[in-house]
Amino acid sequence: MFKHFIIFSAALLTSSAAFAENTPINGTVQSRCIIQTDTPGTYGNPNAYTLTTSTADGGEPAVIRFDVTLADAYYASITAPTSFSTSPSLPDVVTWTGDTTVKAVSDATNMGTYEANKVELNMTDRYDLTATGSVWFETSSTATLGGNRAFPGGNYTALVVAECIAQ
Repeated sequence: MFKHFIIFSAALLTSSAAFAENTPINGTVQSRCIIQTDTPGTYGNPNAYTLTTSTADGGEPAVIRFDVTLADAYYASITAPTSFSTSPSLPDVVTWTGDTTVKAVSDATNMGTYEANKVELNMTDRYDLTATGSVWFETSSTATLGGNRAFPGGNYTALVVAECIAQ
């Protein structure tokens, strides 16, 4: 009888189906770093082969505001333009220069080292956002057409890429 019980119990174990359920747990994270364009940049045209955001040449640099509500959690990555997003057909290669600097901060004590501590890599500047508050970055851009050739008439647009990246 004991032998029959073992066989019957083994049969129950092998014939019963196992069931599993995957139960999701969802959540939404709101960024605590918001990017706003305060001033779209404008190119001046001081000579036939240069477009520049220099105010002395009739341009205006772009100004971008970062509002941070969680310190030491993000860094700002700002890349000056390296191409036109729209332009007439160009007869030569364009050479780009540009730079981003801190224009203003809401907390001079805790944000006062942002410019001194920035990391530059080609046309991209990186700033560790170590304090809460607002910081305004100004990005300049100059496009020079190769061979000192004249830019064709038309509308030109280049984009500054501003990102708030979680650390």
